[in-house]
Order: sequence, then C-alpha cells, then structure tokens
Amino acid sequence: GIIWSDISLVKWIFLLSSVLLFIFILFFFRLPARHLEPDPELIYAPADGKVVVIEETFENEYFKDTRLQISIFMSPLNMHSNRYPVSGHVTYVKYHPGNYMVAWHPKSSELNERSTIVIETEKGTEILIRQIAGAIARRIVTYAKKDQKVIQGDELGFIKFGSRVDIFLPTDTEVNVEMFQQVRASRTILAKVI
Repeated sequence: GIIWSDISLVKWIFLLSSVLLFIFILFFFRLPARHLEPDPELIYAPADGKVVVIEETFENEYFKDTRLQISIFMSPLNMHSNRYPVSGHVTYVKYHPGNYMVAWHPKSSELNERSTIVIETEKGTEILIRQIAGAIARRIVTYAKKDQKVIQGDELGFIKFGSRVDIFLPTDTEVNVEMFQQVRASRTILAKVI
C-alpha cells in the first residue's frame, strides 16, 4: 500500500508539473491581436517590456554613425512577439550567432545572438531594429526579408524566453517615452518620425 501511494504521488506531481509547464508555454507564446491604424508620423514600440536605454550611441553595424538608441527589455513574462514600429520597405536583414549574456548587459547588443533589420519609411528615414537574445533565450525568429514591404504593427519576429529589442533612430528624433517606462508593442508611441 505504501509503495502504491508513493507512485501515485509521483504521478500527481509529474502531472501537475506538466500542466503548469504547458500553461506557461501557452502564456509565453501568446499572440494577442493588436489592431493598429498605421500612422507614418509615429514610431511604435516593437516589443512589450521596460525601457532600459535612451541614449545617443555609435551604431557600428549598418549606419556607422551616432544614433539615438532606445532599448526595451522583455522579461520571460512579457509577450515575446515583435512588431514593426513603422511601415516601409526592408533595406537590410542580418542574423548574427553569438553569446547569451544577460540581455540588459551593455555589450549584449554587440556580442549576443542577434538579428538586425533596417526599414526605410516612406519619408526616406531609415530605422534599425535589433532583436537580441538574452541569457535564457536561444533562438531568434525574424520574418523580415530584404526588399519586403512591411506594415506598422505587423509581426516582425519572435525572441524566445527573455531578451531585448533595440531601436536606432536619427539623433534629432522626438522621444515620447521615459526610462523604466513599461511599453506595449503596437500600443505605446516611442517617438515621432522626423
């Protein structure tokens, strides 16, 4: 009788753990519908999360000059679908394999697994979005293809399990968010297009 009850307990623990893991995965990979009327004057947040960087920095992969960087850190509890912050056409897409430092580390945008996408708006402004994998994340999915026409608010890609998205804008861009502000993809206006 004692052995049988031990086996039953193990089965129940396993079953409960499996159900909780399944619920977590469903929660993590959720894709809420967020309808957006595209507005060429606005730059929307590409991800849910917390603003951890607003600063001028040298972007050394594509622009090779000083840009205004806004970074959004996504915790494992945030929705991890990334959205296009602007409409336009994709001029550059490049995937970089790399390390898995914690996503808020300053060097993570240069050393971690990452994917860079550049979109040229109809006004001719180029905006760079960089998906960065974090310490837990091991896979970045990017749907963008070079020369593709994209619409603000549509799905750009996905980063699995805790990560960061950087967006690089012209230095004279009017920023609409503050440090440590919680933002939502396709809901929060990050900035105005110049």
